[in-house]
Order: sequence, then C-alpha cells, then structure tokens
Amino acid sequence: MKDELLTGLIDQVKKLTQAVESLSGPGYAENDLNAADCFVWVPESRFLQPVAKPNRIDISLIRGVDRVRDILFDNTRRFAEGLPANNVLLWGARGMGKSSLVKSTHAALQAQSPKSGPGLKLVEIHREDIESLPVLMAMLRDMEDRFILFCDDLSFDNDDTSYKSLKAALEGGLEGRAENVVFYATSNRRHLLPRDMMENERSTAINPSEAVEEKVSLSDRFGLWLGFHKCSQDEYLDMIEAYAKHFELPMDPDQMRSEALEWATTRGARSGRVAWQFIQDAAGRLGKQLK
Repeated sequence: MKDELLTGLIDQVKKLTQAVESLSGPGYAENDLNAADCFVWVPESRFLQPVAKPNRIDISLIRGVDRVRDILFDNTRRFAEGLPANNVLLWGARGMGKSSLVKSTHAALQAQSPKSGPGLKLVEIHREDIESLPVLMAMLRDMEDRFILFCDDLSFDNDDTSYKSLKAALEGGLEGRAENVVFYATSNRRHLLPRDMMENERSTAINPSEAVEEKVSLSDRFGLWLGFHKCSQDEYLDMIEAYAKHFELPMDPDQMRSEALEWATTRGARSGRVAWQFIQDAAGRLGKQLK
C-alpha cells in the first residue's frame, strides 16, 4: 500500500514538473558558429539559426553608390582585422541597395579572409526583436569570432519605446561596447523616427528641445551615416547593363535600354531594385536562369 502511494506521488510530481517546464517555454539552444557564416537571431531560445544560402549578390553589381560602398567596405574590413570600427546607419531612398550592400560587403570580405583564425559572422536581428539586442550582444561578447549585427528597415513608430533599448545597447552601458561586435542598420529615415513624432514632441513637451534631442540622439549612436539617394537615368541604365553582362543575357543593347526605361516609367521610379526586377523579367522571357 505504501509502495503504491509512493509511486502515485512520484507520478504526480513528474506531471507537475512537466507542467511547470511547459509554462516556462523552450530551453536555450546550443549554437554552432561553424555551421554557417550568416545567422538569424531567434531570441526566444537564444538561438543563432544558420543560413545555408544567404540571399546576396556580388558587390561589383551594386552601382550608383560607389562612395558609400567604399566607406562601408573599409569600415567593415578594419573591423574584420580587429581594428576600431563604427556602427553604421545606411539611410535614404528605397531600393538603392542598402541591405544588399551590407550582405555583399560581408561576402566579399569572407572571400578574402584566411580560413584559420576568428571568422566574420553576419547576424540578422529582426525589427520586432530589437529589445533583445542587449541580450544578444552580451552573449557574443566573449566569443572568438567577430560579428556584424544587422537590422534591415529599422524605424520606430509614435508609441514605440524599444528605441531606448537600442540606445543602451549601442553605447554598451557600464562595460562599454563589445570589441567583437558592430551594429549595421538600414532605414528610410535618417533619424529612425517619423517626422510627426518629433513635431508632436515639440508641441506637447514641457521642454520641447530636450524632448526632441532625446529621440534624435538615437541616430548619434551610429558613427557612420551613409546616405542613399535616387539614381539618375544613366546610373539606372548602368545597373541594367551590369546585370545583363554578368548573367549573359542575349539582348540587343538598344532594345534593352528602351525596355528598361519603359519598365522604370511604369513603376514611377528608378532604383537598383527596379533594375533587378527588370532583369528578372527579361531573364524569364528569354528562358535564362539567374545564377
């Protein structure tokens, strides 16, 4: 009788333990940094999810942004070599290659780096997970590799206070910023905050200048601001020709230029993204794979 009672109590304890563990969520995952060069941050399990085939293009195909390309490449090269480097905010016109440039720069430097020694890893953190950035930075601080943390299309809305977590993470707090981590972000907004948000602060705050300064100071945490602006017609056509040559598309140059201009007109814009969309359409019509 006592044995049956004891067995019953043990079963109940096991069930209670399982119930408590299920409420606490999944445990922390084990990370294998040798699995890939690119990762996506999963904050719930503190997991760096490997990306086997990153979506990126050769850096030579990014046209019309030569100056900012060289600045970003040089900053990233210094960081990869263990030298001081800045956090970078790439801001400006849509479709001009901001995120593509970050990924392509990482790939170009990976191709140049020796196989032995610390690696250069690219870790994407989604906009909605930005509050977990301090946790990610703390986790990476003592690792041997060097890490570019990348957030694409970063911005904050009126009621969003997570920008304060980003400010604290970029400064590093009492310990300072980890030497093996830099943060790169792309945004359509130079100050990451909507204009009406700052105007509202001016009209409602007791001290308007201080309220606006507190929000604008977020972008000051980035040592480099790289601006991307709308491209000219010549730059747009140069992108088209570079893509066509790289992928060996059998098109008559004059016909290609005429069709590319018509394509941009129907979309009301000229940009690297529009150029790439035209090339995809042209390759499809020609039955040509883009590899």
